[in-house]
Parts: sequence; C-alpha cells; structure tokens
Amino acid sequence: MSLYKFKEIQTIPPAKQLVDICLSKTNRKTPTIVHPGFKITRIRNFYMRKVKFCQTMYGEKFGKILEDFPKIDDIHPFYADLCNVLYDRDHYKLALGQVNATKKIVDVIAKDYVKMMKFADSLYKCKMLKRAALGRMATSVKKLAGSLSYLEEVRQHLGRLPSINPATRTLILTGYPNVGKSSFMNIVTNADVDVQPYAFTTKSLFIGHLDYNYVRWQVIDTPGILDHPLEDRNTIEMTAITALAHLPAAVLFFIDVSEMCGYPLPQQVALFHSIQPLFRNRPLLIILNKTDLRKISELSPEEKALLDSMKGASDAGVHFFETSCATKDGVDAARSKACDLLLEKRVEQKVKQGKADTLRNRLHIVGKAPPQTRPPCIPESIRKAKEDDEAMGDDEDAKEQLERDRMEELGGAGVYSVDMWKRAQLTDPSWKYDVVPEIMDGHNVYDFVDPDIDRKLAELEREEELLMKEAALRDDDEVLNEFSKTQGVLDELHSRIRQRRLENKLKLSRNGLPTLRKKKKKSEEVEKQLEAQGMDATKVRGRSASKKKTRASSLLGKRKREATAEGTPEAAGRTASAARAASARSASRLKGLPSEEMAQMIEKKRRKKMRHWEMQGKKGEADRHIPDLKPKHLYSGKRGIGKTTAAKDTVRLMAATAPSRHGKPHSPPPRDRGGRRSFRAGHLLLFPSKEG
Repeated sequence: MSLYKFKEIQTIPPAKQLVDICLSKTNRKTPTIVHPGFKITRIRNFYMRKVKFCQTMYGEKFGKILEDFPKIDDIHPFYADLCNVLYDRDHYKLALGQVNATKKIVDVIAKDYVKMMKFADSLYKCKMLKRAALGRMATSVKKLAGSLSYLEEVRQHLGRLPSINPATRTLILTGYPNVGKSSFMNIVTNADVDVQPYAFTTKSLFIGHLDYNYVRWQVIDTPGILDHPLEDRNTIEMTAITALAHLPAAVLFFIDVSEMCGYPLPQQVALFHSIQPLFRNRPLLIILNKTDLRKISELSPEEKALLDSMKGASDAGVHFFETSCATKDGVDAARSKACDLLLEKRVEQKVKQGKADTLRNRLHIVGKAPPQTRPPCIPESIRKAKEDDEAMGDDEDAKEQLERDRMEELGGAGVYSVDMWKRAQLTDPSWKYDVVPEIMDGHNVYDFVDPDIDRKLAELEREEELLMKEAALRDDDEVLNEFSKTQGVLDELHSRIRQRRLENKLKLSRNGLPTLRKKKKKSEEVEKQLEAQGMDATKVRGRSASKKKTRASSLLGKRKREATAEGTPEAAGRTASAARAASARSASRLKGLPSEEMAQMIEKKRRKKMRHWEMQGKKGEADRHIPDLKPKHLYSGKRGIGKTTAAKDTVRLMAATAPSRHGKPHSPPPRDRGGRRSFRAGHLLLFPSKEG
C-alpha cells in the first residue's frame, strides 16, 4: 500500500481555461439582474457579492492545487529525491510558490476593490469597479500559464509512478543493463515487465509483489547502471541510485557471467565496487546469472579472483547464487535466502530499538496452575457412556473403525466407494440394500406411496359431503336470484336518472336539439294526389316550373311587374296583403297581453335585461383576434428635436412649388387657431410645423 495518493491529484486546467471556469461559475451562481432604480446599498451588495465569489473560486482552485501536490520537505526522502531527479526540486517548489503568491494577490485585489465599492454612489461606478477587479484577477492568473502547464505534466508523471511503500519488506534488483533483472522479476512475482535482448529496456522503476512466509513482499526492478561518475549519470540511472540509497531492502546485484549483455566481467565488478557504499547495513546477494550459457567452472582464474574480491563488500557477508532465468535454476533459492536475510535484519533492528519490548508488554501470560481442590466436571451422560464402554470390554476392541481406515484397507481414494445406506434407519434392516426401481425425472415409486392414503381419502370424501349439505341449507340459489332482480331494478333506475340528466342538460341550450323539417314532396306525387281527389293539377306543374327559375330572373320579373302594375287593382291587393301580414305579426306580439302599451313595456324590460348579458360577452380563446400592429403607446407623442427637420422643409418646399392639376402651384394650408398649419384634404404638406 502506497503512503501517498499521487493518482488522486485533480487535473490542473490551463490558465485561460481556469479563468473561464471561475468567471462562468461566478455568473451562474450569483444574481444577474440589477436596475438603476434599486437602492444604492443593494447595488453595492450585488457587485460586491460577484467580486467576493470570484475570489473564493480562485482561492478554492489554488488551495486544492497546493493541498494535493506533495511538499518536498515533508515527504519520505526516497520520494523527495525521486522528485528532485525527475522534476528538479527548485523548479517544482518555484511553481508551487508562484501559485501560492497568485492566490494571495487575488485576495488583495478583491479586498481593495470591495473597499472602493463601499464608496461608489451609482450603478455605473459599481459595475466598472467590478469589471476592473475581475479583469485584474484574470490578468494575474494568466501569468501562471507556464507554472500550471508544468504542474500538470508533473501530475501526470506522478500518477504513472508505481506505488512503492518505503517501510515494507522490499527486494531491489540492480546491476548492469540486460543482465536478467526483469526476467528474474517476472519469475518470482506476477509482474509482466518487458524483456528485450538490448540494453535499457527498463527505463523506470517497476514494482511486483510476492508472498513468502505468509507476508507480502515488494520487488523493485531498477534500470541498468553504468560505471561512470555520479555527476555523469542520467535521469534513468539516478532513479536506481535513489532507490538503493533510501529504501531499507535486501539488494540482489546481478552479474552476467556469460558476458552476453555486452559488458565484460571486469566492468561489472568495477560497477559493484563503485556503488558499494550504497549496500551498507543491507543484506546483499550476488546473483551469477545466465549460468546455462557459461558455467562458473569455465571461468578463468583472473575472473574467479574478481568474483572473490566482492566477498568483503558487506559486514554481514555476501552470498553468491548461481541462477539461470531461462531454466529457472537457483531462482527460488535466491529469493528465499534474500527474504530470510531481510527478515532477520528487520527483527534484529526491532529488538535493538526496543520495539519488541513494547510488543511483549502488550501480552499477559498466566502461569498459575489450577487448584487441586477443584475436581474436573464431567457430565452425567458422558460418565454413564464411559462406564458402558468399560463394561463391554477392552477399549481397543470396542473402538469403531473409521471410514478413512476402511478406505485405506479397500484400495484408497478413487477405488473405495462410501456406503451411504450403512446408517439408514428402516423398519426392517434387510431393506437397506433393496433395489428401488427408478422412474422418470429421477423419482422412485416410494416417493409417491403413502401408507395412510386410504384414511386420508375417506376423510376428504366425508369433508366434501359435509360441505355439500351445508351449501344446501344456505339456499344460495334463492339469494342469488333475489340479488339479480334487485340489481335489474337498480340498473333501470340508474338508466332513467342518466336519461333525465341528459334531457335537463339539453334544455339549457336549445342549440343541441335537432331542427325538425317537413319532408318535401315531389311535384308528381302532388299531381297524382290532386287528380285522385278530382282537382286540377296543372297549376301545381306551373308553380314548380316557376320555382326552378334562377334568382336573377325572378328578381328581374318581380321588378318589371311592380313597375308595370302601379295603380292597378292587383298592386292594391298586394299592398293590402303586406298590411295584413304586419298586423298578424303585431297580433302575435300581443298574444296574451291586454294592450299595446303593455307589450311595449315588456319589450323595453327585455332589452334592458339583455343589455347585462351583452356586456358579459367578452373576447375568449375561440374568438377571432386581429392584433394591433401599431399600438398607440409606441407611435403617439412628440417627435424629438432635430430628427426630421430637414425632411419637413423638403416636403414643404415640394408641396409649395409643385403644380396642381390645374397648372397652378398649391396654396399653403390654412392656419388653425394656434397658428399652425392644419391637415386638410387637398394639401400635400405631411408634417405640421411650429413655423408659420
């Protein structure tokens, strides 16, 4: 488990995007409507709130950056030096310092402008101060573009670092490039490190885990190291040096005895002696790898002497192991030895530091023997069973044979089959091994057999007979018949009620009633009916023919008849007929009334009553509406001075000089009582003017 959660550092947006985020959130989270008519205190609070909220947003963003990123001086020395190697300690601290300084600058800007807003006396001044404050904040944040981009790259790289716990049990693999470190790690752990036949395949620290002696161990595969001065080593090599310098671990130094890595054995031994100070107070194992290509016995005396010179490198001694990652020879032995040495070293350190004593103090060991006066408590049932066993004979003879012993006697596992019916409790023990016939779906006949089936069937029939008698006594049929009759009466009553409601509803509006029309008869039917009665039917045919004439022709004939029949007896008859019709209408109006005066009074009351309902008839959703495209409140009032003066003069000049239809120029329009020209028909002047 890692000490630091570098993967949880939040993404750092670019400076411009950070400004957009803060300003947009300020606009969304604060009120947006203000009017000049508001009280000045309300206007000040409106804009002060925006400035303070924007300051809070910048402060939260910068505070989160400063909180998430590790502080070089407070973290473990291994991670501190690793950050120095990978990111340059000075550049890293400078970037975080600039973020902290910008955070303070934003706070000062907000404080100053809020103080000035308290003395603003108009909405415009408050708005300008707010714009200036947000603008200065954005300018200071945009100056952090380089630092924020650098910190984002550092965040991405920190997230890709392996989770290394400096305090846990660790094995470090080191040596020249391409000597078999990654292959060894892939064998002893579940890691999958890339292995290639060229140098510097591993360019960073890789971590794997293994379980040994019921505890978890971490194995670190370091990049290859070359034999040159410390100041000449690059970043890849310095990561391995950092791990060796700060992690309390067992070191496995790999040497390629076959020299297939491209580096001769003297150079590898020289590298061991150059970094030997890093192995102090650590268990050290020298892994002589690739022995499948070249045996140790095949080495020359000079090369063996070089290997012997490495034995005095550590106070605890150096352990040599011959391994081959291709054949996996010696790999497990080297791993076990390294783990045992490190475990002994850690226990020894804890004893020296007194940590073992603190652990011993937490334990309480009771060494008091039980009193002799207290006899053992044996339950009565157990004592009785024990006495019965003793009465039956020797314990060894009465001892029951276990199934395990019986299995060993009869051929062992896979040959012996357990007797499942051995302890079956049946009425007759001879039934245990009877063959039971099987039927479909794995069920046998016994599953469907019930010894009390006859008794249960008799009880069921008796219960059914009692239920039938009880139903006969309750007269359910009569009750159902009475209920159906009552239900029919209720349905008829409800139907009548619904019909009456519908009739009342239709009476409220007679428009719902259909208009009865007389059925039209054809002229042939009327002629036959008249002839059957002995009457002349020729007039009927003539009348039907006149009805078929067009409206225009009938109107024309009517007008001709009226023009030619003036003063004739027929015209007088028609006039008398019209008078009779008018008197008939007045008679219908007077029906049921004593006099004409009473009829007029009733008509007056009717009209007065209808006036109220006519006033209630307002425009609704279904009424046709023609919108007013030129509302009066937008097009009425005085014109502004200087807007159309030139246009008025031009129109007046044209009106005065343009000839009329008679060849004469227009006369100026007459003046009204106020001395202004009035608008009258025949004048071309469009705009009235104050000038005479």
